[in-house]
Formats: sequence, structure tokens, C-alpha cells
Amino acid sequence: MRRVCYSVAMSLDGYVAGPKGEVDWIVVDPEIDFATFFAGYDTVLLGRNSYEAALQMGGGVGMPGMEAHVISSTLRQADCPDVSVSDDPAKTVRMLKAKAGKDIWLFGGGELFRSLLPLGLVDHVQVAIIPVLLGDGVPLLARPAQGAGLALAGHRVFDQTGTVLLDYDVT
Repeated sequence: MRRVCYSVAMSLDGYVAGPKGEVDWIVVDPEIDFATFFAGYDTVLLGRNSYEAALQMGGGVGMPGMEAHVISSTLRQADCPDVSVSDDPAKTVRMLKAKAGKDIWLFGGGELFRSLLPLGLVDHVQVAIIPVLLGDGVPLLARPAQGAGLALAGHRVFDQTGTVLLDYDVT
């Protein structure tokens, strides 16, 4: 069965975006192999905020060869022709996990992550800790949240930027 993998950049103090959604603090380490990363997914799952932020950054939300799904109670399919829109995260994720294919990338979306985690619909968490302190912003796990156990699956330190990549399986 396909896994849902929450893969995200986070500041050292636990934020995935600044107070106004800023992500300009995220440094991209030249050693990170994005081609290999993207090759592991054929589906991307976003919440409304992440979807709208991606659009504002001047592009679509999809990656070549990836099917994009947005979970939102306010967006309508007719307004978003480039993605599939659903207001039922549990049903959508269960349907996606049951389909044949590669893993599913849960992109951004602290609120979507929070809603899927207690339902047992997130299988893996990968966090790239960027060495910056934001002081405020969008937390990795939106509050209020239910906790979950994690088992370390891997880690890597990127010396050039000081980024630390942590991989955990949800237990």
C-alpha cells in the first residue's frame, strides 16, 4: 500500500512558514537530490493554504508526472481546473492510498497534517530543519493537535548549510 509522507522544511523553532506565510528563509542545500526525492512520488496532497501559496509563487502546484489533490471546504472544483479538489480528507486519502502507485507527498499544510495524523493516515514524516529561528509563524503541527509516536528511519546533516534532515516512520 502507498504511504502518505509529510515532507516539509521547518525552522529550528518549529515553524514551516513565517507569520504571514513567508518561506523565503528556506535555504536549498545543493547536496539535496531533488530528482530522487520527486521520483518517489506520483501524487501530491495539499491543503488550501499551501495550494494558494503555491499559486501566488507564480506556478502551478503539480510537478511533472504528479497528480495534485487539494483538500478544502471552501474551494470548488470548477475554480481549480489544475487539481482535484475534495472537502473530505479521510475519504480522499484512503482512496489515494488504495490505488496502485508511488508514495503520496503531503506538501506543507500543518493543518492538513494535524487532521490526517490522528486518523492514522500519515505514515512517514520527513523534516528538513533549517538553521533559522523565526519566533512565530505556521507551526509544523497546527494546534490543537493529537500526538503520535515516531520511530527514527534515517537522518543526514548537510554541512554546507547546516540543514538537518530527519526521517521518521509514524508508529
